[in-house]
Amino acid sequence: MDEKNTPYYDVVIVGGGAAGLTAAIYTSRRALKTLIISKDIGGQAALTNEIENYPGVGLIDGFDLMNRFLEDAKKFGAEFKSGEVKEIEKKGEGDFLVKTTVGDFKAAAVILAFGLTPRDLGVPGEEEFKGKGVSSCATCDGPLYKGKVVAVVGGGNSALDAAEYLSRIAKKVYLIHRRDQFRGDEILVERVKSKDNIELVLNSKVKEIKGEERVKSIVVVDVNDESKEREIEVDGVFVEIGHVAKTKWLGDLVEYDERGQIKTNKNCETKTPGIFAAGDVTDIEYKQIIISGGEGAKAALQAYKYLQQTKGIKGAGIDWGVVKK
Repeated sequence: MDEKNTPYYDVVIVGGGAAGLTAAIYTSRRALKTLIISKDIGGQAALTNEIENYPGVGLIDGFDLMNRFLEDAKKFGAEFKSGEVKEIEKKGEGDFLVKTTVGDFKAAAVILAFGLTPRDLGVPGEEEFKGKGVSSCATCDGPLYKGKVVAVVGGGNSALDAAEYLSRIAKKVYLIHRRDQFRGDEILVERVKSKDNIELVLNSKVKEIKGEERVKSIVVVDVNDESKEREIEVDGVFVEIGHVAKTKWLGDLVEYDERGQIKTNKNCETKTPGIFAAGDVTDIEYKQIIISGGEGAKAALQAYKYLQQTKGIKGAGIDWGVVKK
């Protein structure tokens, strides 16, 4: 593409989850021409069946909440394109070239908010049966297993939430966890334990996923004695063992922690002026919707301040409008 004809935006936001969509609301309200590029809307939040800890809205479906975020961003003028960013190239001292599967775009500032990627089990049969009984999204694929038998692998909030949700659809749910205690919120643990059709398979791990055209069974072994092996017939397997940061495509534009997450300062700035990061993909400790939203707002306001300083955009330099005398 001829760079002279490449569409220009004040801010390109990579990712359409809570952080990215909130950032878009704030940049758009500051009259910055904003583009969101994401493969999906809502990220992990949109895959959560019930959210009950987001202040002010009560119990809500994650997909519905994230769509509210998107509608607010669009209302204030943000544009959205469904695609994947492949590369970001720094162009001199002022702009960036954002190369994507749906075209190239120039940006004066970039906000990285693309979240984390579900972690794989790494066992035989997992790749072979992805989409054929192996899933990482209970909300998306759960309805396909009405009256059937499924397994959920994991011990955190996402696994507990998936098991509780699937217990209302499936005939039976096996919840497989490597330890004898769960790492999730106690309220979720109690809900899972109260379900008659959820069987806890603790101190165990999945060794293999077996099947023909689709998943037929899983082989589970004791974590302390792998000679203790059990084959469980299931129609589906939901892998809920956490997420990883797939960030290395950014090269040396940012710094990484030991988990591959993007290092930022308290204002969501990275090592490269003009590139900001927010939400689960960063090294903030807590991964919650409200925290991601707050970080997205911070990144947006800092990007606005950066553009004031580098591009001469006029406006209040402090969010609450304090004016220097």
